[in-house]
Amino acid sequence: MPFVEHGSARIRYEEGGNASDYPLLLLAPGGMNSGLINWSKLAAFNPLEVFKDDFRIIAMDQRNANNGESTGPVETDNPWDVFLGDQLAVMDHLGIRGFFALGFCIGCSFALNLAKKAPDRLTAAVLCQPIGHRREDPDVLHESGVTWGKELTEKRPDVDLPTVERLLHGLYRAQPDFVYSASRDEVAKIETPLLVLPGNDRPHPHEVGVAVAELARNAETMDPWKAEELIPQTVERIRTFLKEHVPAGATA
Repeated sequence: MPFVEHGSARIRYEEGGNASDYPLLLLAPGGMNSGLINWSKLAAFNPLEVFKDDFRIIAMDQRNANNGESTGPVETDNPWDVFLGDQLAVMDHLGIRGFFALGFCIGCSFALNLAKKAPDRLTAAVLCQPIGHRREDPDVLHESGVTWGKELTEKRPDVDLPTVERLLHGLYRAQPDFVYSASRDEVAKIETPLLVLPGNDRPHPHEVGVAVAELARNAETMDPWKAEELIPQTVERIRTFLKEHVPAGATA
């Protein structure tokens, strides 16, 4: 698999589809273990397979996912932007300026941060079961992150649990509301076209996905979408949505 060197990080990525089609960046589920392998293990469908004839696909292991090969320092200042920097470094390495994003789970928060911080790069995004904060259940993502962190420290003598805790605080407790990477006010200012597919469990509260679709200026929603019998319809809706937003003169 190819890698991109980004500062002190080494980011693994994979390409699929047709190189002449419009780029689609995949942001995998799995929380802090957001890695390539999860598309075949955790997702309701595998976009590497179902969209291989439609887009130039770029997938990646996020930094320090225990199930992946991307490595780097555990940077605790502005951690959402650290991940964003890795994602843009992959696209820059490939010579890609504008692109779509499709995220599951934590990948939705990555995509919303791209829409907030790099709106000139992100052409449109699909958000499948966004993670989100609920006051009555505030620690579910933090707890998952602690499990990830304990495994990471067993492999990495340069990383200790206090550093992991600072990272998790920056991700989930510094802004303990909504989708973590963006506030409600920030999502309400996003102009990027979004297709939102709300979740329905503890880490992916239904009400958070619905609120994203209601707040964002150019958002559509599909709900329900995840039942096995609905997946062909879901895939076609995503394909149609993205192709409608291919910039004039680009290929898809």
